[in-house]
Amino acid sequence: MTSKTVTVGSSVGLHARPAAQIAQAAADYDKEITLTLPGKPPADASSSLMIMMLGATHGDTITVASDDPAAVEAITALIGSELDAA
Repeated sequence: MTSKTVTVGSSVGLHARPAAQIAQAAADYDKEITLTLPGKPPADASSSLMIMMLGATHGDTITVASDDPAAVEAITALIGSELDAA
């Protein structure tokens, strides 16, 4: 299993729009991708509801894990970016 830690880049955290973008990208991969915020159970990255339930805010550290290294890299890049930029 590959994992990577990333800091949430979106200024408003992982609310509805960023969560939907991440879930849509995660759905493109065949392997399960999980997101873990310290102190919380892992969330399925293909579920925007599960991502929002993490309650991650700007600056929080999230661990992305999957058996697919390309998926980890792609989702990590999304989480680290400003997904609310117009």
